[in-house]
Amino acid sequence: MYRVLALNNISKVGLSRLPADRFQTGKDLADPDVILLRSADLHSMDLPASLLAVGRAGAGVNNIPVAALSARGIPVFNTPGANANAVKELVIAGLLLAARNICQAWAYTQALEGDTQTVEHAVEAGKKQFAGFELPGRTLGVVGLGAIGRQVANAALALGMKVVGYDPGITVEGAWLLSSQVERAASVEAVFSRADFITFHVPLNDHTRGLANADTLRLARPGLTVLNFARAGIVDTDAVAAALETGQVHYYVSDFPKPGLIGHPRVIALPHLGASTAEAEENCAVMVADQVRDYIENGNITNAVNFPWVVMPRAEGAVRLSVVNANVPNMVGQITTALAEAKLNIVDMINKSKGELAYTLVDVDRPLPAELLAKIRAIAGVLAVRCP
Repeated sequence: MYRVLALNNISKVGLSRLPADRFQTGKDLADPDVILLRSADLHSMDLPASLLAVGRAGAGVNNIPVAALSARGIPVFNTPGANANAVKELVIAGLLLAARNICQAWAYTQALEGDTQTVEHAVEAGKKQFAGFELPGRTLGVVGLGAIGRQVANAALALGMKVVGYDPGITVEGAWLLSSQVERAASVEAVFSRADFITFHVPLNDHTRGLANADTLRLARPGLTVLNFARAGIVDTDAVAAALETGQVHYYVSDFPKPGLIGHPRVIALPHLGASTAEAEENCAVMVADQVRDYIENGNITNAVNFPWVVMPRAEGAVRLSVVNANVPNMVGQITTALAEAKLNIVDMINKSKGELAYTLVDVDRPLPAELLAKIRAIAGVLAVRCP
């Protein structure tokens, strides 16, 4: 029985993907084999020796000590694309809120008092101050063309906007899903220089922190609208505050409220609603549960941020071995030599690497004795060994 610790409210639809005869799930389980979470912070948590996998029901993993888990040979799974539609819808809503001054107009109307005639007069007298503009013909810059960025770009095109995108890491598969009408920019700076609106859909790391800063904002056309539904640190809010005062930035629409900007008349701050839909929460929970289960039961790796993508069908009647090791020469040779010396026949095998880690799945013709597993664990550079 595998023990699954759920640190947040993981959708029951997702948890139901873990069969009760093999997986025990709960919020207060000791010595878990798996931790599932959404926003809980693992950095301050003592991670047990029993831990085999971590699953994040969402895309970002800033709340997870990925490097420390990698050093222990533990994969960290996430769910890219599972919440893409939810975030896309909120970004499109942000475009419309900013273009039409809807939040200020709503606040104005909410404050109206008096009889019908008085209210109607105030409506007609006040509406001119909230006149906005339409989206067709305006240019949206999209930084990051992953699952969310692609959907945002394609949706903006459908609204009649021009779209300029930048993503140096876009995959061939990702490019196929992106409309050919999206213009390719050579740099983030090039996106800023052409955009009326700019939206970010990248993870937060050393390369993306502060992408919207005083220098890049200065490149933009006056009246830029900045949208941030990715991560708070991608935008330098001090630089945005200064640009709002000069008119260089017309609106800042963010899912991450920050002191100093809350209450500003041209800041729309939302309480991290990006993936807060029932559909997105279910999609993320189902996806991460399926990935974790496949790893626990078969050793397969899909959508792990720190491991290579490794999926191998089980050979009929074979016994499976999984090995995580440092990505250094002759590791596969040492593993297969140990198997050969134990007179085990390899039925099928796959080995892949990602960064400093390598991962090997081997199907052999009979069970591996405990002393053989101990021998493989003792190989210098081996981080984790098990028979799923």
